[in-house]
Amino acid sequence: MIRTQIYLTDQQRAELAILSEIQGKKQSELIREAIDILIEQASQERRKKILCEAAGIWKDRSDIPDFRKIRSEWDRE
Repeated sequence: MIRTQIYLTDQQRAELAILSEIQGKKQSELIREAIDILIEQASQERRKKILCEAAGIWKDRSDIPDFRKIRSEWDRE
């Protein structure tokens, strides 16, 4: 792990101390967990944005075969 230093407001520090006592975890552990949650949320938002931007990018292409027709040929009756 890499040591880093952060500044907290008095209220943040007090609330963190209470959470630490209630959960029986070190304050540094709670901070790392909060950072992990933030990173995961941002990652999900990035993935969603990329998928939304990619949606429909092939809709105007004429060189792509008709997959519905091809798929229907595979269907069993």
